[in-house]
Amino acid sequence: MTLPDRLRRLAGRLRPRSAVAGDAPGRTPGVSPARRGRARRALAPVGAVLAVVLVYAVLVGPDRLGELTPGAFLRIPLEGLLVAALLLALPARPRRVVVAVGGPLLGLLAIVKLADLGFRTALDRPFDLVLDWLLLDDAFGFVRDSAGRAGAVGAAVGAVLLIGVLLLTVTVALRRFGALLVGHERVATRVVAALTVAWVVCAVVGVRIVPGVPVADAGVTTLIGAHADQVDARLRDRGRFTAQIAADPFQDVPGDQLLTGLRGKDVVLAFVESYGRDAVQDPELAPQVNAVLDGGTERLRAAGYDSRSGFLTSPTFGGGSWLAHDTLLSGLWTDNEQRHRSLLASDRLTLNGAFRRAGWQTVGVLPAATQPWPERGFFSYDRYYDAEALGYRGPKFSYAPMPDQYTLSFFQRQVRADADRPIMAEIPLISSHSPWTAVPRMIGWDQVGDGSVYHGQATDDGGDADDTGRARAGYRQAIAYSLEALVSYVQTYGDDDLVLVFVGDHQPAPVVTGEGASRDVPITIVARDRAVLDQVAGWGWQPGLRPGPAAPVWPMDTFRDRFLTAFGPSTQPLAAPR
Repeated sequence: MTLPDRLRRLAGRLRPRSAVAGDAPGRTPGVSPARRGRARRALAPVGAVLAVVLVYAVLVGPDRLGELTPGAFLRIPLEGLLVAALLLALPARPRRVVVAVGGPLLGLLAIVKLADLGFRTALDRPFDLVLDWLLLDDAFGFVRDSAGRAGAVGAAVGAVLLIGVLLLTVTVALRRFGALLVGHERVATRVVAALTVAWVVCAVVGVRIVPGVPVADAGVTTLIGAHADQVDARLRDRGRFTAQIAADPFQDVPGDQLLTGLRGKDVVLAFVESYGRDAVQDPELAPQVNAVLDGGTERLRAAGYDSRSGFLTSPTFGGGSWLAHDTLLSGLWTDNEQRHRSLLASDRLTLNGAFRRAGWQTVGVLPAATQPWPERGFFSYDRYYDAEALGYRGPKFSYAPMPDQYTLSFFQRQVRADADRPIMAEIPLISSHSPWTAVPRMIGWDQVGDGSVYHGQATDDGGDADDTGRARAGYRQAIAYSLEALVSYVQTYGDDDLVLVFVGDHQPAPVVTGEGASRDVPITIVARDRAVLDQVAGWGWQPGLRPGPAAPVWPMDTFRDRFLTAFGPSTQPLAAPR
């Protein structure tokens, strides 16, 4: 016997018994091909059912959080019937092409629905296919500022992986769905025909198992149509908005004719993050917030101040504060990123710019500006303080890099106290920014210093922004803090020459307000000089820091022109707001 023959015989003796029995390398020892075949046949129906369920869920799944109920899935999707009929009718090769193209498209539909669901939950509006891609950088920055860079990178990687897995899974599911139809062609044809008849009957009769959700569903077609209209509207809007930017009645008004009714006054315009109508009217939120406003009204009145309040309708909801800032300061309705960028590229006269032209020193104090912001020149700041320039040495409070009291203290000590001429300051207050899991406490103004004192305060209470009860409680506490900081600032540092205007930028997210809440935000003007409030008597705003339910409501884009008219030399009233 040759040496190779001896080696082969030895190898046969050493071979595992399972391999001798015929198992292929890499397969479970001791499991015969017959048993594996039976296992595959047993699992095949499970895979087929999962494929059908996934395709069905993508087609009928709602894009609103409030509709995510079992009853909302009791529908017959017209688009599903059409796909099934097409797969049954086509030969093998065209059918494979349909699956290869339709699978990723169905996956994209799932992604758009999830995006709509997320945007409706956070901003109470659907995802914008044209413009919201521009928000990815802002979203990354928000997560980075709230959870750190590692958390932001992890979230970004997770989102990309989720999209890839979803596209692949839905494509595989559609292929299994097609194979199931073809494998049971006669039964499948009858079922599709019966469901088609049922769809027509339900559509004619208007059958609804859940109110507002028809059983005869064509939601995918409606969704695609809505997003197509959205894309068309965005493409058409650029030219219209450019024309609106150019049509500015105050663009060429000389400085000596602007804001004559505020000469010699320091004017502070404070945007209070997420301060919306629900803060002063929701039965669960309003008691704590209104106690601060009503108590502040009495305290300021005792110090000689008076105030008037109303409502403005914001162009945004739940986020996108910069859109509200754009709208109020420019007098143009700026409700999307395309308009925002077109506006910043223009020479539109902002409210800040009007003050600067009229001789005020304009100041921007922006504690949330943690990255370079080249667009700041558009807002005509003579002096600009971002988070780094504010010199804060304390801890963060969730998203907010510093407490509002510190921001106001810095403004008073480093800006207003040393000013050699009247100041107009824009100051966004951000302690009431989501996720409302860490809220600072008021301290003595003489204790604020460089902010190191805040190391003694807890900066996170462990709350979960997705927990509705915790979110509402945290929001209520945060708004009360921001408003108390403003009242206390006026009490401590106010004088005859201070005029304070504070306004909400938008309502908080639906986790606080619920779906379908209004876009209204409170606005208040405070002054000790009675002549200032006399000039806005025609506005019809209500006395005090808190606007009641019957207070006037203006679109936010009308405020700039009304303000410039009220405090300018003209006595001609503006046209009624639209």
